[in-house]
Amino acid sequence: MTHDWLQLLIPLFVVAALYGTVGHGGASGYLAVMALAGLAPAVMKPTALTLNLGVSLIATVLFVRAGHFVWRLFWPFALTAIPFAFIGGRLALPPPMFKILLVLALGFAALRLVAPAPQQTEARPLPLDWALALGAIMGLVSGLIGVGGGIFLTPLLLLLGWAQPKSAAAVSAPFIFVNSAAGLLGHSDSLEHLPPSWPWLALGVIAGGWIGAHWGSITARSAQLRPALAVVLAIACIKLVAG
Repeated sequence: MTHDWLQLLIPLFVVAALYGTVGHGGASGYLAVMALAGLAPAVMKPTALTLNLGVSLIATVLFVRAGHFVWRLFWPFALTAIPFAFIGGRLALPPPMFKILLVLALGFAALRLVAPAPQQTEARPLPLDWALALGAIMGLVSGLIGVGGGIFLTPLLLLLGWAQPKSAAAVSAPFIFVNSAAGLLGHSDSLEHLPPSWPWLALGVIAGGWIGAHWGSITARSAQLRPALAVVLAIACIKLVAG
């Protein structure tokens, strides 16, 4: 493992732990860390997506085992997101457009989540047509920028009142996993650009993701998850702008 990649192991571990608390895989955070390190986009996208797979899978298992997963909130979004994430993965954005799109998405989500949460005792019914349409949009954008889509789905579920915080996290985790897999499949030739030290990075983020997902799925109170997610998104956004 090279010295440069060793320096990234701890930041990636921390990112995975933070994102894991809200059922996210951490791809946007990994991209931010690697961008600050000056790594080439050809290396960043496959590395972020493959690391995303491991952490989102762990988060899926832990949140499902804790009883927070709701199938009816998952399948409509995933049904249309998967093919569009594959399409997005096959397309390449110019670096400036990629950065602008990711910063806007992260900034919007972070700002909305620090606003007062709507007071409600029960989640509203999920409109099927809206879920299918929004799933396609989120899948396409996720594939384009190399993330799993949790940064879009979780705020959407919370802001529109379709899920409570832990249910949103539990649905976002498998959504991220299938989107990451589809996006990576559409960009499969990029796997040859994975760094030689990738196994060490994978072990680091899996450990961080497990710690975060365990806290988020079992220990954390629901009210803590909205600000935790906002902080994570804001950190990633600031890092991208600073880079």
